[in-house]
Amino acid sequence: MRAWLTRLVSSPRTSSPLYERVVSEARLPHWYVEGQVPDTIDGRFAVLTTLLALVSVRLERGGESAQRAGIDLTEQFITDMDAEVRQLGIGDPTIGKQVGGMVGALGGRVGAWRGVLSGDEDWNAVTIRSLYRGRAPDQAALAHGAEGLRTFWDRLGPLGGAALIAGDIQ
Repeated sequence: MRAWLTRLVSSPRTSSPLYERVVSEARLPHWYVEGQVPDTIDGRFAVLTTLLALVSVRLERGGESAQRAGIDLTEQFITDMDAEVRQLGIGDPTIGKQVGGMVGALGGRVGAWRGVLSGDEDWNAVTIRSLYRGRAPDQAALAHGAEGLRTFWDRLGPLGGAALIAGDIQ
C-alpha cells in the first residue's frame, strides 16, 4: 500500500522542494507504527493532507512569496492526486470528482488547523478528525500523533519564508 506515496517521491515531475519534503515526512514510519494511522491509501492520504494543511497555514502567515508558494503547493497536490487517481484505474468521467473530493479534504483540514492555531478548536480533537478520520486510536497512539503534529508545526515556525519555500524543514 505504500507504493502510491513512493511513486509521488520517485516519479519524474516538477515538484517544489517543499512539496517533496512534506511527502517525505508523510512517509515516515512513526505515523503508522507508533501513531497507528492505518497503513493504507486512505491513512497515508490523511497524513499527507494533514501535513500539507499545517504547511499551508504556515505559508498563509508569511509574506506574498510564501502565500504564492501555498497556492503552488496546492496545485502540486492536485497534479499528484490526478496522477494517482489515474494510476489506480479510476476512469476519466470520475477523475474530476475524485480529485475534487481530495482537494476538499485538504481544504477541510486547512480550515480545521486554522481553528486550532487561532485557539477556536482543540488540538487533540482535530488530530482525531485529521489523522484518524474521526476514529480515535488508543491514548498512546493519539498522544504520538498529536505530538508528532505539534513537533512538525514547531519545526515550521522559526523558518523564514525563503527557507520554508525551499523545504528546509529540519
